Amino acid sequence: MFERVLVANRGEIARRVIRTLDRLGIGSVAVYAPSDRRAPHVREAGEAVPVSSYLEIDDIITACTRTGAQALHPGYGFLSENPALARACAAAGVVFVGPPPEASELMGDKLRAKAAAEKAGLPVVPSFTESEARTAAYPLLVKAAAGGGGRGMRVIASPDELDAGLQSARREASAGFGDDRVFIERFLPRARHIEVQVLADAHGTVLHLGERECSLQRRHQKLIEESPSTAVDGELRARLGEEAVALARAAGYVNAGTVEFITDLDDSAEHYFLEMNARLQVEHPVTELVTGLDLVEQQLLIAAGERLGFEQHEVSLSGHAIEARINAEDAARDFLPTVGRVLAYRRPSRARVDDAIENSAEIGTGYDSLLAKVIVHGPDRATALDELDRALAQTSILGVITTTGFLRSLIATREMRSGRIDTGLIGRLPPLPGGPPEDRVALAAALISLSLLDESRDDDPFARVDGWRLGGRRAGSWWRLGVGSGEPLEIRMNGAADHDPERTGPNTFAITIAGERSEWSYAVQGDVTWLGSQGWAWPVRHGSAEESQQAATDGDLRAPMPGQVLLVPTSIGAQVSAGDPLVVLESMKMELVIAAPVDGLVAELSVAVGDKVTVDQPLARVEAQ
Repeated sequence: MFERVLVANRGEIARRVIRTLDRLGIGSVAVYAPSDRRAPHVREAGEAVPVSSYLEIDDIITACTRTGAQALHPGYGFLSENPALARACAAAGVVFVGPPPEASELMGDKLRAKAAAEKAGLPVVPSFTESEARTAAYPLLVKAAAGGGGRGMRVIASPDELDAGLQSARREASAGFGDDRVFIERFLPRARHIEVQVLADAHGTVLHLGERECSLQRRHQKLIEESPSTAVDGELRARLGEEAVALARAAGYVNAGTVEFITDLDDSAEHYFLEMNARLQVEHPVTELVTGLDLVEQQLLIAAGERLGFEQHEVSLSGHAIEARINAEDAARDFLPTVGRVLAYRRPSRARVDDAIENSAEIGTGYDSLLAKVIVHGPDRATALDELDRALAQTSILGVITTTGFLRSLIATREMRSGRIDTGLIGRLPPLPGGPPEDRVALAAALISLSLLDESRDDDPFARVDGWRLGGRRAGSWWRLGVGSGEPLEIRMNGAADHDPERTGPNTFAITIAGERSEWSYAVQGDVTWLGSQGWAWPVRHGSAEESQQAATDGDLRAPMPGQVLLVPTSIGAQVSAGDPLVVLESMKMELVIAAPVDGLVAELSVAVGDKVTVDQPLARVEAQ
C-alpha cells in the first residue's frame, strides 16, 4: 500500500478521501488554489501545497514530486476523467488512482462510448444526424460529446428549436469541456436514470455493487440518489450488472467506475446505455451504506495492484440508503445559483454528512454549487425517507439560500413516497410548499432577532435582557409577545446549556403557539437578518413596504449571480413581450437567460457582450406598456 497520496481536488470530496487515508494510516497531501488557502481540506491534510488552479496538470504533478506522493487520487470533477493527467502521473512515476488513460478516453467521448457499448451487447438510445433530426419524431436531446453533468445538454421539443438548441449546446460544451462537438439522440420524457457501480482490478476481476436510482434531477443534474431502486427487481439487477461488467471488460477498465442507464418509467426492463463515468461518483456514499464497503479504500487497493478481496456472489445489499445534495441554489427561481457568506451552520445528528462548508465560508460561483451531502440508511425505504426528512429538518445554513427546505418538500410528495419518479418529475410538479411560515410566526421571529440585535449593541452588559451572565454564560430567556389580535406568542431564547456543539452560530430561540413549539436560529449581516427553521431559511431585509412593492413591480433587471455577458439579443427601443430574452449570461460554465418581466419597450441596456457583471448589477430596463 502507498505511504503518501496526493488528493487533486477540493471541497467535500477532498475531505472524504482524506478521511479514508487517515483511517488507513496513509499520509495525505492536499493542493489548494489561492481562494482555498484556508479551506477545511487544507487544514485536515497532513501536508498542503499551493497550485495556480485545480486544472493545472503541471502544478499538480510538481506537487506530487515535491512531497514524495506515490499516488494521486483525482476525486471527481476537474481533471478526474482527463487522460492527460493519468499520462502525466505515469511519466512522473506516480500511480493514478483511476482507470488507464485509454479507458478514460474511450468512455469520455460519448460517441465512442456509445459505439463500444453497442459492440459489447448493451442496448443504446437511437441517434440522429442533424439532417435526420429535422424529420425525426420529437422530443430529441442534444448532448455534448466530450462531457456530462448536464452541461451542453438541451431538450428539443420541435424542429423549430433545433438550430438554437444546437448553437446553445455547442457554446456551453466549448466553455465546459473545451470541445464543442455535440450529438443528437432520442429523448425519453418519462425516463428513469439508473446507474450501476463497478469495480475492476488489474488481475481480470470485474464485478458490480448493485444499482443507484438517480432520477430526481434539475437541469439534468442529480438532487437525490438512493440504493436500491424501486424500479429494479432481482432479475433486472442481475441483467444491468452483467451489462455494466461486460462494458467495463470491453473497455479494459480498471478501478471504480459507473455505467449509467435510462429506463422507461412504465417498463424498467426497457432500458438503454447512457454513458460511463470513469471516476468515483458524487453519490457513491449510498452504495457504501448498503454494501458496507469503503469505495475509496477499494480504489486505493486496486491502484496498489492488489486483487479484489471478494467475489460477485459475496456482494449483498442491506437496507436502503438515500443521499440528498444541498446546493447553493434558489429552487423558487429555477434553481439559480446563489452566493453569500455562511453566517451559521448546523449539521444533523444520526446522518452521514459529507461537506466542506463552515462558518464564514464565502460561497461564490467559481466552483460547483454543491455545499453538502446528507446521507441516511434504514432497514427499508420508508424508514430511510423519514430519517432523511428528520436530518434535513435539523440542517441549518444561514447566509446563503440553499435547497435544503425544497428537498424536504420534494421527499414528502406522493410520487417520491410511492417510488414512481422520473427525470422530468421536478419540472412537472406544482410549486412545492416553501414560503415563509404563517405571518405572525415570521413576524415574531424577525422581531425577536432584531430586538436581540439592538440589545447586543448596548455597551452596558447589565442593560441587556438576553440572559447575559458574569463569566459569559447565558441562561435561558422567556419572552411573551402579542402580535395583532391573535393570542400572545411564547418565545424562548436558548441558554448556553442548550447550544448545539455542531452549530457554528449559537443564536437560537423557540416559538410556542397553542402548545406547538418550533425551533429557530438566526444570524445578522448588515441590514439583513437570516432566519432558519426546520431546514428552511429566509433573509429578512430591513426596508419599507413601499420599497418592496417597487422592487416587485418595476421593469429593472439585475444580475442574479456573477458572470459574463454572452449575448444581448435585443436593442434599446425594441418592443418585447414578457419572457423574451434580453441578456444571456455565462456563469459556472452554464448559460442563464435574463428575460423581460413585462410587455413593453427596452428603455436601457447597461451591458454589452463580453462584459463581466457582479451580483445585483443593473443589466436592462423595460418600460411596461
